[in-house]
Order: sequence, then C-alpha cells, then structure tokens
Amino acid sequence: MAIFEQVNAGIKAAMLARDKVRLTALQGIKAELLLIKTQPGSNGEVSDENALKTLVRMAKQRKESAQIYSEQNRPDLAQEELAQAAVIDEFLPKPLTEDELVEALKAIIAQTGAAGMKDMGKVMGLATKQLAGRADGKAISAKVRELLA
Repeated sequence: MAIFEQVNAGIKAAMLARDKVRLTALQGIKAELLLIKTQPGSNGEVSDENALKTLVRMAKQRKESAQIYSEQNRPDLAQEELAQAAVIDEFLPKPLTEDELVEALKAIIAQTGAAGMKDMGKVMGLATKQLAGRADGKAISAKVRELLA
C-alpha cells in the first residue's frame, strides 16, 4: 500500500479512536502530500520516494521545534511536537544502525570507485539517494569523510 493510502487509512482509524494527537499529525502529513500531488509538473500522484523525503523533513522539523520549546521551558508544546514526530516516524523505514550504515557506505564507495576525498561528491550523491529516510544526511557525510580519509 502506498504511503498516501496508508495515511488516509490512518486518518480514518484515528477519527474512530478519537485520537486527537494522531489525527492532527496525519492530517498534517496528508496536507503536505496533497501539496506535492498538486504541484505543477506532477502527474497527480505522490511517489513513495517524494513522500519519504517529505516525511523525513516533517519529522526533522517536529524534533527541532520540540528542542526549541524545551529550551524555552515549554514542555507542553515540546511533548505535542514529539508525539507528532513519533506518528510521522511510523511511516519511515527503520533507521540504519551505525554498523549497517558503514557497510552500506563501503558498498557505495566500491560501486563508485571512489579513491579519496576528491570523489566525495559522487559517493554522497549516490548515498543520499539509496539511504534516503534510513540515515541522516549529517551522519552519512561524517561516515563518508571518515571512510575516504
């Protein structure tokens, strides 16, 4: 089932369960996906690849907002943001462990034939596409630097 369809089913379930936090998060996801669906150049469909990019961005935004709210001594708002981030995370693939990330990056480095730091761009381009939603860009970049050094 496509992510868009999973979100629609989740909205119905959250409405029946009267789960306000989950419903709010799912409606936010649907709104973002509908924006993608109606953009010029799109064919009226939301690919899972575009949906994953959007979900990663949304989860990151929620977590950053929660951190800001915590720093400003607003735990009530921070909890709400973290709860929404948890709902968004349910639609993302399982994150890679550090060992899995290193193995995946070694395979990508071998595939591209990268020999040093001058080839970092080639490795990063392929790695960010293959590992989208499963690893943070900063973590990928740090490990690529480490492996190519």
